[in-house]
Amino acid sequence: MRILVVEDDASVSHWISNKLHVSGHTCKLIDNGEDALMLIKEEVFDVILLDRIIPKIDGIQLLGLLGEIPHPPVLILSANDQTSDRIEGLRAGADDYLGKPFDFTELLLRLERLYCRTQKIASTNFIKIKDMMINLERHEVTRSGQRIDLTNKEFKLLYVLAEHPGQTVTRSMLLEKAWGYHFDPQTNILDVHLSKLRQKLDGGSKSPIIRTIRSVGYALG
Repeated sequence: MRILVVEDDASVSHWISNKLHVSGHTCKLIDNGEDALMLIKEEVFDVILLDRIIPKIDGIQLLGLLGEIPHPPVLILSANDQTSDRIEGLRAGADDYLGKPFDFTELLLRLERLYCRTQKIASTNFIKIKDMMINLERHEVTRSGQRIDLTNKEFKLLYVLAEHPGQTVTRSMLLEKAWGYHFDPQTNILDVHLSKLRQKLDGGSKSPIIRTIRSVGYALG
């Protein structure tokens, strides 16, 4: 992990940094909220370890400002460890809260859990099938690095197929998931949209990515 430690007590921050380094992680040390905010905007970190009482911008104020920009999960590390303090910190946007004094093993475990949780979430934002990448968050699709513009309905159909890579997805399932039909309306609405989707995805490729399973449905991959 690459960890930003925001702590104004130099002895504490260096002790944490040394222990994390021995554990195989890297740290950047900042002693005030103002510089921390600038750094978070400029650099990428996996986790932020944040003291509440820091100069210029305190920890709670910093969390409020972070709510407006992309940022990694935040663990508050503070001597202010009453139940009301924890509630305030978590409501302000912290992902976890650990009181001082603390056991380093517990701190490391909490940081690793936050990191693993974000990695799991990040991994679910993408689906890769052969040379096609689907960005679920941005609704973007690329094949062999080339972006493919899809309509909302086409993207929905592709997503339903991508949920079951290599498996046959029936016509009735596609109609239900993409249109909300719980019956086959006996129209060619599905065929029309799938035909357009295929043209966009394959673009004349000799290796079509959507296969027709005769009399049953379709398969992706």
